[in-house]
Amino acid sequence: MRICFVVSQIFAWGKYGGFGSLTRTLGRELVKRGIEVCAVTLKRPEQPSTWKLDGITVTGYPASSVFSSGKLYQARAADIYHSQEPSIGTYVAQKSMPNSKHIVTSQDPRTNYDWLIESRYFSLKQKITFPLMYLYEKNFFIKKAVQKADAVYCQAKYIAPKTKSLYALNNTPDFLPNPVIVPKDNPVKAKAPTVCFVARLDRRKRPKMFFDLAKQFPNVKFITVGAAHDKQYGNYLNEQYSDIPNLEMAGFVDQFTSNKLYEIIGQSWVMINTAARECLPVAFLEAAANRCAILSCNNPDGFAENFGYHVKNDDYASGLKFLLQDDLWRSLGKKGYEYVNKTHELNTVIDQHILFYENLLRKK
Repeated sequence: MRICFVVSQIFAWGKYGGFGSLTRTLGRELVKRGIEVCAVTLKRPEQPSTWKLDGITVTGYPASSVFSSGKLYQARAADIYHSQEPSIGTYVAQKSMPNSKHIVTSQDPRTNYDWLIESRYFSLKQKITFPLMYLYEKNFFIKKAVQKADAVYCQAKYIAPKTKSLYALNNTPDFLPNPVIVPKDNPVKAKAPTVCFVARLDRRKRPKMFFDLAKQFPNVKFITVGAAHDKQYGNYLNEQYSDIPNLEMAGFVDQFTSNKLYEIIGQSWVMINTAARECLPVAFLEAAANRCAILSCNNPDGFAENFGYHVKNDDYASGLKFLLQDDLWRSLGKKGYEYVNKTHELNTVIDQHILFYENLLRKK
């Protein structure tokens, strides 16, 4: 069996996002099971056209060549082309390899309202490139490609009706969870209250709210994991907030080459997410896997309200006080761990993917 992932990014060469991370994880684990895996993705200027990554053959193409990238999909001659979030690549792969099977997993379906929220936090560069970003993810060809796919899934349960409506599907997509490594041993929590922020330090993630919260809770240790894609904005944050005594800015951590990410999340009591909008980020799964409570204004699949505190009106201070009171974070973190261990555990999810692949290939 040969699987080709169709994705807008891969977790390497300075592009560190959720889609790329989960694709690399899926690909790596499938390779371990003896499955041949490749990926076709947008190419960053500094990366080679083709390279090996954890056993995955990755081929990149410049954004200007997206409509002529069909030969790359043909060169891979995969049995299944699996799009991690629909894009122009989904359409091109179908047109280029009509006799193969095509799967779509909706990772973060964005309506015009979602784009409006995100646009409020765009940098100047994003404002300039937004029309290209929008067309890459949302146009007539992509809608038709999703409708034509042999199977459509959603990585979070709550987005299934949204995905069905956005792409005018006849059926509601099934749930196909994203994987996460669940530690075998219980993480050793810090003795003193410790909270973390795991995300890019970009404007849409609103990291300033996390830093301001650190000032309000001097007896709580705050740790950020992540870096800004906009270096100017990252430098601004460093200048403004690096002198807060109870704040540690750990910077970017590559979880594929280091255990540092899980060490930080493992010692934390609460993961705080201040993003203006999210779907179900991998960071939520990692937090729950390490028995952290979730503090967020986003509530995908009930993660915040069931496994932590669902923030209203951006009142994160009240939420943090609630979770720290009487160690409520501990029982809520345990509850999140039990759900993720049952639903998103790495080997369980990989088994699901392989089963779906095999069943699809049996169909004529």
